[in-house]
Amino acid sequence: MKMQLYLLFGFIFALIIATFAVINVGDVEINYLFGTANWPLVLVILGSAVIGGLSVGLFGLIKVIQLQRQVKKLHQIHNEKESWKEERVAEHTSEPVTPTEEVPHEKEEENK
Repeated sequence: MKMQLYLLFGFIFALIIATFAVINVGDVEINYLFGTANWPLVLVILGSAVIGGLSVGLFGLIKVIQLQRQVKKLHQIHNEKESWKEERVAEHTSEPVTPTEEVPHEKEEENK
């Protein structure tokens, strides 16, 4: 449901940008570092929106990849700790139990 809400807001935002771009149809002069050019304002607005969306998507993708790596590393650490715990339990249960005290009724039976 949350993803659908994000998608709806994205479409509304895109509609607002498209409406704003269509209303502003005049030519504008764009100054680059190496020169100037005349472009329709519609293309400047839409191009800026596309470049902004792509940059946000790229930064989001980088963050997702970092989080996936972190989750993988944490799963590995968790599995190592679980296997270590299982080994410790196996060591304690596999040791033979030696009696520390003699049972008194066995002494009596031996003496008879």
